Amino acid sequence: MVPHEFVTTALELPGYRVKRNFGVVRGIVVRSRSIVGTIGASLQTMVGGNISLFSKLCEQTRNDAFDLMLQHAEALGANAVIGMRYDATEIMQGVTEVLSYGTAVEVERLPK
Repeated sequence: MVPHEFVTTALELPGYRVKRNFGVVRGIVVRSRSIVGTIGASLQTMVGGNISLFSKLCEQTRNDAFDLMLQHAEALGANAVIGMRYDATEIMQGVTEVLSYGTAVEVERLPK
């Protein structure tokens, strides 16, 4: 799989040059909140602060979308992803799509 240090939100990877562009890659995950999680999060809102149940759900969903994006890049033959971004859309109440996307590229180290 593409190493995490070869994924950047920048349009270039310092010390490397883009040798080949494979195009846009993405990872899409659609999640819903469970009744139990929603009740637990509702209880957390009563005391205020970070709603850890939702934070964990969001973090896991982003990680899953990120991993799917890396699998897509690897399937194309890429060894890096540049211009990586996240996006999220509520499809319906309680159901959210999380998208991780970027440009899959093959990079090579610049001569020193």
